[in-house]
Amino acid sequence: MSRKNEYDIAIVGGGLVGISLAYALGELDPAPKVILIEAYDYASLPPPSFDSRTVALSYSSRQIFSALGLWPAIAEQACPISTIHISDRGHPGMTRLRAEEQNVQALGYVVENRVLGQCLFKTLPDVSGLEVLAPAKVTGINNEADASATLSVDVKGEATEISAKLIIAADGTESFVRQSLGISQRHWDYHQSAVIANLAVDKTHNNIAYERFTQSGPMALLPLVSYKQDQHRYGLVWTVPQQNTEQVMQLDDQEFATQLEKRFGRRIGKITRVGERASYPLGLNQISQHVQHRLAFIGNAAHTLHPVAGQGFNLGLRDVATIVEVIKTAFANGQDIGELSVLNEYARWRSKDHNTTMMFTDALVRVFSNNFPPLVLARNAGLMAMDMFAPLRKRVTRHAMGYVGKASLLARGLGL
Repeated sequence: MSRKNEYDIAIVGGGLVGISLAYALGELDPAPKVILIEAYDYASLPPPSFDSRTVALSYSSRQIFSALGLWPAIAEQACPISTIHISDRGHPGMTRLRAEEQNVQALGYVVENRVLGQCLFKTLPDVSGLEVLAPAKVTGINNEADASATLSVDVKGEATEISAKLIIAADGTESFVRQSLGISQRHWDYHQSAVIANLAVDKTHNNIAYERFTQSGPMALLPLVSYKQDQHRYGLVWTVPQQNTEQVMQLDDQEFATQLEKRFGRRIGKITRVGERASYPLGLNQISQHVQHRLAFIGNAAHTLHPVAGQGFNLGLRDVATIVEVIKTAFANGQDIGELSVLNEYARWRSKDHNTTMMFTDALVRVFSNNFPPLVLARNAGLMAMDMFAPLRKRVTRHAMGYVGKASLLARGLGL
């Protein structure tokens, strides 16, 4: 191959998190030499993460994209969330988290993954110092050498090797990099599935997101940009027991809408249209080692969450913001970016956010999926207390906005 196969950084995985990392690295001055390796052919088929799912971008994620100069394009098709309405079906506990209490225009923004992917991919060729290798499949990794790590890559049937001072794995929950190195992960199967779809209703959503806890699991309705004046849209995430998934998926659209209206009441209006449905299993995964010599994990390759709090992609984007700042500091200090001492700083910095967010998300699932009467009483008392006491409500709201522990420059909306 004519390509020179030595790089400063190799990113394995070109989904939303991997592409965001490529953009962030391109903001460094001087920009490092980076290669992004993706198994799917961008030219003909968008990766699986560019699908019909919706993502609720936290306020800190908006700040990151803004600092990278990407927000104006995303904002055109992102719906702001002014209020998050949280309730427990059949019980009095409820609370509302409001943007005005935090002196911001929105707590977050909802955008379809497909749209976000298109916005990010559109200007990817303009990123400084970046080479994209797709389709290409990583078949092996060796990070034992002192000076660099090596990736074995299959490019359309041709084997090649790529060396880099640092490999960053952003290759998802079933990370090949993690598995090939025998790195373990903690796994918890919730025995639940998320059923997702976009809905149209006859009542304006007023930029309100709903989180409704039911006996079968949490349900979320996320306001979406409306393309027709008389059609108002939501993105649905309906958590159901795994054994009921097929039954829910096979409901006709009218019965599906009826079941949703039973659980949400008429506060959202009448459902007039149900989009294409999809489902996926839910679990919690946390890697045992976030870094090794010349290797770091970010996004779903490091952690996978239940969607109940909408923090999965946001947590991965905060990984991006942090590791780029650590790399910037290492370059400024003349350090080797692949040294374990440098990468340990990334792991330490991210540990509080990782652990707090994962524990909070897991606790929500367990507490609100348990119908033990004393626990039902306690959780409703908690929701009512949050509604009455502003300091408690503001603390939870800051968490929802993506601020846990030390915030990176990008998460504060500052440039690199």
